[in-house]
Amino acid sequence: MTNFISDFNKEQAAKINIARSSALPKFKVGDTVSVKYKISEGDNIRLQAFKGIVVARTKDDSNYNATFTVRKISSGVGVERKFPLYSPLLAGVEILKQGVVRRAKLYYLRNLTGKAARIREKLDFFSEATESNNADQ
Repeated sequence: MTNFISDFNKEQAAKINIARSSALPKFKVGDTVSVKYKISEGDNIRLQAFKGIVVARTKDDSNYNATFTVRKISSGVGVERKFPLYSPLLAGVEILKQGVVRRAKLYYLRNLTGKAARIREKLDFFSEATESNNADQ
């Protein structure tokens, strides 16, 4: 029975990936991302950006129920939001910075404030991107 359910979940995830206009980038825990999410207010639908650090991801990305958690500090208060990876309301994810971490879950950031809550940045992230663009031209 579980094989049927897991197969169904993988099929649904594949359908959403095909229907999505652009594929999501490969982001990891520790990356600073900007998540564009569709918000409906009455009759109109708008995109809302949520910028923060990816604190957690579920292990199996091929599962239809896969989620990731993004944390940001807003007006001195920590805000975490959990996004379903295969939600049709998820318009896109943009990687702003790549972080270097040694943990799969960064829940310890909840207890840290200010500069202590920073993540070390991967410095060659943008140089790799510019090198690949130069090689294409």
